[in-house]
Amino acid sequence: MEENTIFIGNKPVMNYVLAVVTQFNEYDSVTLRARGKAISRAVDTAEIVRNSFVQEADVADIQISTEEVENYNNEKTNVSIIEIRLVK
Repeated sequence: MEENTIFIGNKPVMNYVLAVVTQFNEYDSVTLRARGKAISRAVDTAEIVRNSFVQEADVADIQISTEEVENYNNEKTNVSIIEIRLVK
């Protein structure tokens, strides 16, 4: 993955907002990547950044996909993935 990719997990949304704003100081584009239940947190992060912190940021691309993962019982399950690319 690229250096300007932020992986969204279970932390509070404002932690990710701060990470995006920090990345925008160095890069012209930042990609948010989230899986499963964290997808809504990624969308919230992108919207807070666009509306409150970096008004010139725009959504350049949104990609969705599905990844097959194995759980601890060696059962395979599908997990949804979203990638949101923000550009200044």
